[in-house]
Amino acid sequence: MEFLAAAIAVGLGAIGAGFGNGMIVSRTVEGISRQPEARGALQTTMFIGVGIVEVVPLIGVVLGFLMFFQA
Repeated sequence: MEFLAAAIAVGLGAIGAGFGNGMIVSRTVEGISRQPEARGALQTTMFIGVGIVEVVPLIGVVLGFLMFFQA
């Protein structure tokens, strides 16, 4: 049962992060295409957002390890 809980935690975290990164990057590209002069500010905000979203799968892996090794 610990295997299943760990796999679900890691899998859902990765799926959510992939979807979130896709949305962030696509909206940034759309914004740059509409306002090329705002490219620097949009890219900076995008990189901060992507960095925050990438923490989610890492937390999922840590929780998966905690669930697996708790028993």
